[in-house]
Amino acid sequence: MDQLTDVLTAISHPSRRAIIGQLAAGPARFTDIAKTFDTALNSVTKHLKLLERAGLIERKKLGREVFISFRAEPLREGSGLGA
Repeated sequence: MDQLTDVLTAISHPSRRAIIGQLAAGPARFTDIAKTFDTALNSVTKHLKLLERAGLIERKKLGREVFISFRAEPLREGSGLGA
């Protein structure tokens, strides 16, 4: 798939849009993201993998903690607002 298709697929699901909304306020740990959903951890992991494949999130490991942050660039590029 191309980048635009990946981005559109990623933002097509309400749970993934909610994750983006949560991360727009700043980076969060996986557990912090997962506790806001009434679903299995495996489901949240799959949503995060789709967002990561689209380039909308990135993971950074600090010690034992993994922080996930939002990347807006793919949205700007897909809308024609980017460089």
